[in-house]
Amino acid sequence: MKKLNVDVVVIGAGVVGCAVTRRFVLEGARVLLIEKSSDILSGASKANSAILHTGFDAPPDSTELSCMQRGYREYLEISGQLNLPILKTGAVVAAWNQDEMDRLPGIMAQAKQNGVADVQMLDRASLLKREPFLSPEVLGGLLVPEEHVIDPWSAPLAYLRQAVENGGQVMCDTELLSAIREGNEWILTTNQGEIRASTVINCAGVWGDKVESILLGTSRFTIKPRKGQFVVFDKVASSLLNTILLPVPNERTKGVVLVRTIFGNLLVGPTAEEQDDRLHAAVEKPMLEQLIAKAVSLIPALSGVPVTAVYAGLRPATERKEYRIYHDADVGYLAAGGIRSTGLTASLGLAAHLFDLYSTQPSTTLTPLFDPVANSVPNLAEHLPRDWQMPGSHEMVCHCERVTRREIDAALNGPVPARDLGGLKRRTRVCMGRCQGFYCSSRVAELSREKWGESLIVGDVNE
Repeated sequence: MKKLNVDVVVIGAGVVGCAVTRRFVLEGARVLLIEKSSDILSGASKANSAILHTGFDAPPDSTELSCMQRGYREYLEISGQLNLPILKTGAVVAAWNQDEMDRLPGIMAQAKQNGVADVQMLDRASLLKREPFLSPEVLGGLLVPEEHVIDPWSAPLAYLRQAVENGGQVMCDTELLSAIREGNEWILTTNQGEIRASTVINCAGVWGDKVESILLGTSRFTIKPRKGQFVVFDKVASSLLNTILLPVPNERTKGVVLVRTIFGNLLVGPTAEEQDDRLHAAVEKPMLEQLIAKAVSLIPALSGVPVTAVYAGLRPATERKEYRIYHDADVGYLAAGGIRSTGLTASLGLAAHLFDLYSTQPSTTLTPLFDPVANSVPNLAEHLPRDWQMPGSHEMVCHCERVTRREIDAALNGPVPARDLGGLKRRTRVCMGRCQGFYCSSRVAELSREKWGESLIVGDVNE
């Protein structure tokens, strides 16, 4: 059994945990990220709508707004360095009845209060000129020019890879079992051995309240998982929409979104269904049919367009809408709980915010890295050059998504290698196209067996 001693342990390798690990490593801390699943991004972070949000509709003067806008700025700053793609689309909050039209001025006022000053009202004619395939039933909308689409999986992978390349550590298949505080040190017991650290940061997503209870004996928030189901239309559908199509939100949810993906598809979702189960997010035919019908009602030309994939994920909702950020300096504990749909955008900002809180601790003496390593991640964006277009790509393993043997080898052998099929799919897009792995899964099994001694293809290839 291992015994490790570090400055900071981050619990949970979702997008927030990966971003936090990167920030603390770059600031000079010895950091270990632990994840109980076999690969990163196995929880809430594997299923989202991949929008880079401006914060135009976030609660004014909130931690969420601050972290979103701070994260947005940092993403733009590092995107070139780490090869993180941006599909510049803008977004429209579309109104489909008079009540929704009447609410748009209030959303516009809130956007300007939040510092998003370039929003503008569109009447029906202007909106249909921008989006000619929208149903003519639309009455108008609010244009938010700087909302864009990003790669939801390459970004956190890039954050963690940079952390590891600069001395950070990550341990998957590592579950926190118990914890005690002795003096200025945490002693964490895991299924992989004992870990000692001065500070623990809870980024455990849907398990955040359980982790806080293990560490502190009680939790100040309760996770009530909220399931979101999604439908992915075939790539031909992406030509039917130029702009992210947002609904007028309500108090409970931002609602169903239509958005082009960075991978060349068209996505509709999510639903918002509360459940007690923290492990399983099942897709359900009636709800998927409702999503398809909703999409067709907004864009009639989607009728008859094939569906490539369906999936569902769990968001770590709590009894309150706001982020649950806690800092107990006396015991070296920080928590980022209840981070829901805005977590992808906010993750870099949350990481910086948590480090600011950590820096207030009297014993904090770190020296930021002078010239940190910053290697780029492979590009999976459809609108930018892909590996199959480069010289020497040779074998095409997945013809649907044009994934090469070289890409799969890199994903299996990189600084944060794929350790399960979901991780390999998120790193390369293999098995995620029209055939959903029907043709390429046997080759993927061979390649992963060569690396790990056993195939990553276990059970249903569509898991």
